[in-house]
Amino acid sequence: MEQRLLNEIEHGKYLLEHGAGEVWNWETPAGKKRWSRRVQMLTQHVKEHMNVLEIGCGTGYFTKELAKTEAQITAIDISPDLLEAARHIIKDRNVLFEVANAYDMQYADASFDIVVGSSVLHHLEVDKALKEFFRVLKPGGKVVFTEPNMMNPQIAVQKNVPSIKKRMGDSPDETAFFRWSLKSTLKGHGFTNIQIDTFDFLHPQIPASMVSTMEPICMFVEKVPILKEIAGSLYIRAEKA
Repeated sequence: MEQRLLNEIEHGKYLLEHGAGEVWNWETPAGKKRWSRRVQMLTQHVKEHMNVLEIGCGTGYFTKELAKTEAQITAIDISPDLLEAARHIIKDRNVLFEVANAYDMQYADASFDIVVGSSVLHHLEVDKALKEFFRVLKPGGKVVFTEPNMMNPQIAVQKNVPSIKKRMGDSPDETAFFRWSLKSTLKGHGFTNIQIDTFDFLHPQIPASMVSTMEPICMFVEKVPILKEIAGSLYIRAEKA
């Protein structure tokens, strides 16, 4: 197994030891607001009749929300430790957890209506991953992800300075994306109707007493030309023609 995948398996152990929600900043008051918004963005593309492939399900944070759509969910991760934790939490009959390599999946061509993930694509070798996602998608199927934006100053430092990356609990190989280059990469793998929008100025460490004041301000800044380019996250949608 290649070193990058081994690093991610080891990172799974770190997440369990330190608490995945805390490492990912989903447990603060502002973090919960950010998480709720991501859930809405991603699940709006999922319908009851669909076969859904969730990439990098981890401890099942997002899987739990996907299960509520009543679609058939196949949730994969490279870390057996994270999957074991997810299985203990999520017992829904429409969810199947499997250890799988996102670059080399056992699923047949055109198996899924949608491939979806929250903050996972930036852990992968994107060319290998997108090639495989395209293969397993049905014609007309979608990929939908939320990912970190490399144009954001904090993220740029966190993803490119090894000492800070380690201190923040990142895995060694994870990165972030520039939306224009990612759009080009998606196009190169055959995807069409590509939309990548910036969002997320609500920092997870904003004090609870300030969240209600800051939230509308942050939403407004997302619409301001130039400034919106340094938002924290990218909202990615593309189709297999």
